[in-house]
Amino acid sequence: MSYRSPAPRYSTPLKLGVTIVILLAPFAAAQAYVGPGAGLSLLSALWGLLCAIGAAFLFVILWPLRRLRRKRREARQADAAQRSESAPAHRESDSDTPHDGR
Repeated sequence: MSYRSPAPRYSTPLKLGVTIVILLAPFAAAQAYVGPGAGLSLLSALWGLLCAIGAAFLFVILWPLRRLRRKRREARQADAAQRSESAPAHRESDSDTPHDGR
């Protein structure tokens, strides 16, 4: 019976880190200059994209709240209409005419 020593076991994050370093090593020397015009264009495009995503997220969040508010307003108007139909009619002509005792 032969005894074999177990192979050393390295953790997965260590293997992943070494692999990334080996793959990205050739790109370490790549340096590029971004001029002010290109940099401002890139930043404005980035801000535009972030604002568009934020606005879309805001509209998705506010949509159910607007529907709820509209339903409450319609229910309030329906209640007011129902109350006005069930209330007795008030005649202004009777209350404005003075009684002269006849």
